[in-house]
Amino acid sequence: MAAHEKAQAKGEQVEGKVKKVVGGAVGNESLKAKGQAKESKGDLRQAKEKAKDTVKPE
Repeated sequence: MAAHEKAQAKGEQVEGKVKKVVGGAVGNESLKAKGQAKESKGDLRQAKEKAKDTVKPE
C-alpha cells in the first residue's frame, strides 16, 4: 500500500506542477491556483509517507 501512496503523491505533484505552469503561461489564475493546490496535496502526501517510513520498525 505504501508504494501506491508514494506513486499517487508523485502523480499529484506532477499534475499540479503542469497545471500551475500552464495556468501561468496562459494567464489563467484559477488553473494556476488549482495546480498549486494539487502540487501541495502531493507534497503533503509524500511527507506523510516519508514520516511513516521513518517511524516504521525494521
